[in-house]
Amino acid sequence: MNPTVKAFFEPTTGTMTYVVFEKAGSCCAVIDSVLDFDPKSGRTSTRSADKVVEFIRRKNLQAQWILETHAHADHLSAAQFIQKQVGGKIGIGANITLVQGVFQKIFNLEPSFKPDGSQFDHLFRDGEKFAIGNLTGCVMSVPGHTPACVAYRVGDTVFVGDTLFMPDAGTARCDFPGGDAHMMYRSVQKLYGLPERTRLFTCHDYPPAGRPVRWESTVGEQRAGNIHIHDGVTEEEFVLTRTKRDATLDMPTLILPAVQVNVRAGKMPPEEANGAAYLKIPINVL
Repeated sequence: MNPTVKAFFEPTTGTMTYVVFEKAGSCCAVIDSVLDFDPKSGRTSTRSADKVVEFIRRKNLQAQWILETHAHADHLSAAQFIQKQVGGKIGIGANITLVQGVFQKIFNLEPSFKPDGSQFDHLFRDGEKFAIGNLTGCVMSVPGHTPACVAYRVGDTVFVGDTLFMPDAGTARCDFPGGDAHMMYRSVQKLYGLPERTRLFTCHDYPPAGRPVRWESTVGEQRAGNIHIHDGVTEEEFVLTRTKRDATLDMPTLILPAVQVNVRAGKMPPEEANGAAYLKIPINVL
């Protein structure tokens, strides 16, 4: 059974959020939600997430899952807000514990923070199946961008996170802590092994000048035309291309606030004695 997919594009971070469901009145999953954050003021808003919640209510959907493809470095997750509004379990790949362990040290997180994934409602293993009402999903481990990256396959669709972008934008960077271009190559080959007509939905789009935003491609399109990793590109060629490109990239604007929040399943750090929560900025660490 193939799902219905509703996409929501957040232009500031170039992020796509998806609501995946069978039909009006059925269960649904939300994938890669966005909590708006102003780095100048440190203020959050739910402008983007409100649109998702409104759609779920208007279609009379029952939120069963709030899924993350990985701990994002470019936007804050709205998983906590959406869960409070419409319910659902928050899920992520089981290797989030590896990412939590790395960033626990980088940010010197509070002693009560446990790098065991317990902040999430469910940790998915590679190949694990799950239900979205009558729809069946299957988890694919696709490390490379981060060690914890997963893709969610539902019917003829796969939500690939940051593993692949549109063919003219290539692949995601592999230079974050725990990233690995060799693993990225192998993860993409795993996706390329799916039927050519399989629909692929990306978490981001950074379109070249003049092209409108897109978020859907197929395995066949990617294999034929992805600028970084089309058919015929060897692992060594890809790693060289990816490594050279990564060396030219700036850090994402929101990486410091985003990672601290996202390893906590979208929760803010604990409030301090004055009732306020604070995000840390490590100096000369990243």
